[in-house]
Amino acid sequence: MKANSHSISHRERVFLVGVGVKRASRFPGVDAGVAERESLLELEELARSAGAEVAGSLLQMRDAIDPATLVGRGKLEEIKIEARMRSAEVIIFDRNLSPVQLRNIEKVAESRVIDRSQLILDIFARRARSREGQLQVELAQLNYVLPRLTGKGAEMSRLGGRAGLTGQGGIGMRGPGEQKLETDRRRIRDRVRKIEEMIDRVRRQRSIRRQARSAVPLGTVALVGYTNAGKSTLFNALTHADVLTSSRMFATLDPTLRGVRLPSNRKALLSDTVGFIRDLPPGLIAAFRATLEEVQESAVILQVTDIANPRHEELDASVEAILEELGVKDRPRIHVFNKIDLLGEEQRAALHTGNGNVYVSAQQGAGLDALLQRLDEMLPVDPPVRMQISLPVADGRTLALIHGFGRVHHSELRDEHIRLDAEIPESLARRLHPDVAAVSGR
Repeated sequence: MKANSHSISHRERVFLVGVGVKRASRFPGVDAGVAERESLLELEELARSAGAEVAGSLLQMRDAIDPATLVGRGKLEEIKIEARMRSAEVIIFDRNLSPVQLRNIEKVAESRVIDRSQLILDIFARRARSREGQLQVELAQLNYVLPRLTGKGAEMSRLGGRAGLTGQGGIGMRGPGEQKLETDRRRIRDRVRKIEEMIDRVRRQRSIRRQARSAVPLGTVALVGYTNAGKSTLFNALTHADVLTSSRMFATLDPTLRGVRLPSNRKALLSDTVGFIRDLPPGLIAAFRATLEEVQESAVILQVTDIANPRHEELDASVEAILEELGVKDRPRIHVFNKIDLLGEEQRAALHTGNGNVYVSAQQGAGLDALLQRLDEMLPVDPPVRMQISLPVADGRTLALIHGFGRVHHSELRDEHIRLDAEIPESLARRLHPDVAAVSGR
């Protein structure tokens, strides 16, 4: 059963609604109206990433948010008429709706209504491929829908026949499990407990794999950045991998790890992570712990920014906030400004290359050598050690480690053993010394 098997018979038409407070911009230093329009454009991208056809949008600036309907009953009637005129099947609000607001809006609008959190959850349900990713999406969706139960089955219909994994149902209805409309809170809580137990088992298995991986002398590097900053394109360019790249938001959800060779001939382990986004629902940070743990375990963070985006400083501020929440704000970091090929000549000439930042075009390969050199300098020092090593011929794993992470100057076969004169990282030398007949040449 795969999360990415979603297919829809038609593109649902959606009507988008943005709501802002005149004297309280959601993004510091930006005019409230401008900020809300930018956020509404981002919501449009999210809706298209979910497979929707955007039929229209409306932005309302208010003195204060209406606690009952978010926009006020009069504006809600206007939204209802606009959505019907445009044959929109779903109304999507660019705010997170409280259970009361959601119920009140649905009663007046007489349409299916979802909020920003549910839209993001919907996209995650379609994109998660790993078993843990699917479980985490299901858990986040159940925790989202639990306080919104009314006993009438309307909210439970959002869960729609395990739609989140099989792809049945429309936008906002790719729900987490094969639940029926009469499923009550007790059954949902039971399912939540079971999912948490399964996730714990998966995490323990991943912890064992990480411990085995940490025994291999590789510096770990995590790519982070706002969604659609070009992280996966950069990942492919550095590792020569074939990771999915897409202009759609959240194209990468599950962690992807590949080795990259540095100028000093040592290797590092590069991890591509989920793209960050403004107003990310709190449950989703926990929901993708697998990919975010790679950030927490990394020795160096590559923060990727789409320099061609005129609002990239605001987006970087959102990334900074999430890094702080993960407890890695002070981790060694290289700021990589991507997509310089989209800048004009004057803009490129004005870039300040002496400030520790790196400017690249992952698409065209420009600046990648400078990035690898900078990364080589930032990773913890692991000096080479010249060693004479004797290994059983059958010990192919150790032999592969030596060839993979070191440099073999001479080798010869003697009595079912292979003798090597090799230069290997000090950490690998310390690991091998108790198990092999080795004498340091230093």
